[in-house]
Amino acid sequence: MLEMMNNQPLKAEKIREDTYRIEDNFVRCLLFIGTERALLVDAGFGGNGSLKQLVGSLTDKPVQLVITHADPDHIGAAVEFDTVYMHKDEVARYIGAAGEKGPAIRTLEDGEVIDIGGRSFEVLLVPGHTRGSIALLDRTGRIIVTGDLVSAMPIFLFGEDRDFDAYVASMERLSLLKTEFDEIYPSHGDLPLSPGQIDRLLAAAEKQRAGELTPQEPPFPMPAKMYLYEGAGFYI
Repeated sequence: MLEMMNNQPLKAEKIREDTYRIEDNFVRCLLFIGTERALLVDAGFGGNGSLKQLVGSLTDKPVQLVITHADPDHIGAAVEFDTVYMHKDEVARYIGAAGEKGPAIRTLEDGEVIDIGGRSFEVLLVPGHTRGSIALLDRTGRIIVTGDLVSAMPIFLFGEDRDFDAYVASMERLSLLKTEFDEIYPSHGDLPLSPGQIDRLLAAAEKQRAGELTPQEPPFPMPAKMYLYEGAGFYI
């Protein structure tokens, strides 16, 4: 995945009132600005400019950094911040990737609410892509931030901490919540996505479990095969 980077500088784009997407080549961060503080979701690759400086140009509110999970393309610029928040089940993976030095780590629980003033985000534990992956649900704004759980691109489900069965259970949980949001904000690929992408991924998972999908070679080297079905897919 790192080979897909093209080393372009960070780019911020306003997508809603007080909401920004920050593109870091192959991955994105999201910034939500409340009346009291701002919520920054994920920290990108790092190394393509200062994420903290860019965020500071968009808001003068105190910034809370939350990572959806601790893959390297989501934690690269975390070192620029004093504190990083993540689910407790992701701490070991984060330390393994980032090391002991760096920002203070604070943990989040499933069902916890992050209130930034006028906007609130419910933490949802959605393991599968990693053990401690989370989504963030804004019921009032009717959006959900899903990290790498949902995408129009194939989902990475190979390697350490990936669990296909846990992933399907997490998607079934999101399916039950579909009436609570109109748009999905993923970390990769098209944004926004409709709730229908959850149905497509679940249908693809059912086909995969039944052995009905043909393995294909990925578009770039990786120790996995690609499985596609009607607008959804996986690397396994």
